[in-house]
Amino acid sequence: MTARDTVPGAKPVRDEDSFDVEVVSRWLGAHGGPDSVPEVSQFSGGASNLTYLLRYPDQDLILRRAPLGTKARGAHDMRREFTIQSELTDVFPFVARMVAFCDDPTVIGGDFYVMERLDGVIPRSEWPADVPLSAEQARQVCLNAIDVLVRLHTVDPAETGLASLGKGPGYVRRQVEGWSTRFRNARTEDVPDFEATMAWLDEHQPDDVATCVIHNDFKLDNLVLSLDLTSVVGVLDWEMATLGDPLMDLAGSMAYWVQADDDDEMKMMRRVPTHLPGMLTRDEFVALYCERMGITMTPERWRFYAVFGLFRNAVIAQQIYYRYFHGQTTNELYALFGEGVRIIDRQIARLEP
Repeated sequence: MTARDTVPGAKPVRDEDSFDVEVVSRWLGAHGGPDSVPEVSQFSGGASNLTYLLRYPDQDLILRRAPLGTKARGAHDMRREFTIQSELTDVFPFVARMVAFCDDPTVIGGDFYVMERLDGVIPRSEWPADVPLSAEQARQVCLNAIDVLVRLHTVDPAETGLASLGKGPGYVRRQVEGWSTRFRNARTEDVPDFEATMAWLDEHQPDDVATCVIHNDFKLDNLVLSLDLTSVVGVLDWEMATLGDPLMDLAGSMAYWVQADDDDEMKMMRRVPTHLPGMLTRDEFVALYCERMGITMTPERWRFYAVFGLFRNAVIAQQIYYRYFHGQTTNELYALFGEGVRIIDRQIARLEP
């Protein structure tokens, strides 16, 4: 094997997430995969579907499964995630090759799928210390990310077999209503009620600009960069992909884009290394994306999308904090999400006119 022997983030499998490797190996060998038993480790990142590394002498594969105790539906629908990537393979060359999907519960206890591992650099909250990054390279990473997002948003769903993936026009309305309902259901008494924000979003929501394939979690840490940083070789984590409005996809991405001149509170929320020298600002990213897509954008028009993206993050944080507040988990890290919700509320207040 080569220098890829060490895979960042791959650690011993947690006891509660373990499975019978030999049973999986026999199943995989009968469905187009290797017929030997791999070394198995688990990626520690992420808070949703479980991801494992299967190491063979001449290749690496990835196994994805839903968290234990869940059924294959919604965000944990392994068949859906497998199908989306399979359908995109011929028209969007930034997905890993799918190997096989399993819905036989006797193999692992639930649905799972296996795909090839994409080798490259994945930017985490901190840029990998062993990968030099100049300002020029950082800018090119951003430009390449825009290229890939535009490439995805210009895929014709009818050419992929994904035409029935979404619900059609009205995506913006459904998102505003859906995330508002989720927040109200998860709200605790010690965080802002966001009623003014939800009312503002409802009043100012625009019509959909288009219906296309959207990723719904397009962040730098879901991109695999080539080892020389000159291109994007893959996009990961397709569990929330659907058909929807491309500007709403961009809004979700920019809500995570913390830049170097943001205030200290905003920097506390940073999860990807978008603050490094050379990285585009949010305004630059949005302007270049819209230019490529032929969309006329102004600061006034973008305000809705900026507010929505932050509000969506607040809801996600509140749903996590809800579990801590009600004693459903003792993980003290979850307590921090409550303060995150309050920080986002203050950030939104600076955006709303």
